[in-house]
Amino acid sequence: MFQTIWSYIDWALGLSLEARDLGAGHMSLRAFVVFIAAILIIRFGDERFMGKSTALDVMLGIVFGSVVSRAITGNAPFFPTLVASIVLVAMHWSISAVAFRNRRFGGIVKGITHLLVNEGQIDWDQMRKTHISENDLKEALRQHGHIDDLSAIRFAYLERNGGISVIFREPEKKSERPSNRPPDQI
Repeated sequence: MFQTIWSYIDWALGLSLEARDLGAGHMSLRAFVVFIAAILIIRFGDERFMGKSTALDVMLGIVFGSVVSRAITGNAPFFPTLVASIVLVAMHWSISAVAFRNRRFGGIVKGITHLLVNEGQIDWDQMRKTHISENDLKEALRQHGHIDDLSAIRFAYLERNGGISVIFREPEKKSERPSNRPPDQI
């Protein structure tokens, strides 16, 4: 019975065919199976890797896509390719788990955050080190709804994912003590 089921799977996916012999039906079914398998594999991985990403997350996305595409096109054996994609996601999960527990390792594989503006003052050494120009910083401020006014910025960070986050100063509140004198008359 298993042999019969396997022969249908082999026939449908073209597992015993050379890449050049795969037809549109084989490629379409392979694409469907790989897509479903990739979703399941990614769900077991780190949820963040397809969102705002660190370099580690981006690399997984690139390598993962390259590996699973080979299963579709027949440039690599079908099931070993899916197993390799599981190994990639497991490696990402493991590296992320170690990075969570070890700050130094996390800085190496995921990068570190850089303080670009501290209490309204640009840290030019950090700007040079991270290759962020003043125009890049001003663009980020505008994206955060502020216009080139550094005095309103408490902190600005270059985050590990390459984005710039901004923390604004709290606006000073004016004391509103009622006056006992009547308003001036004109």
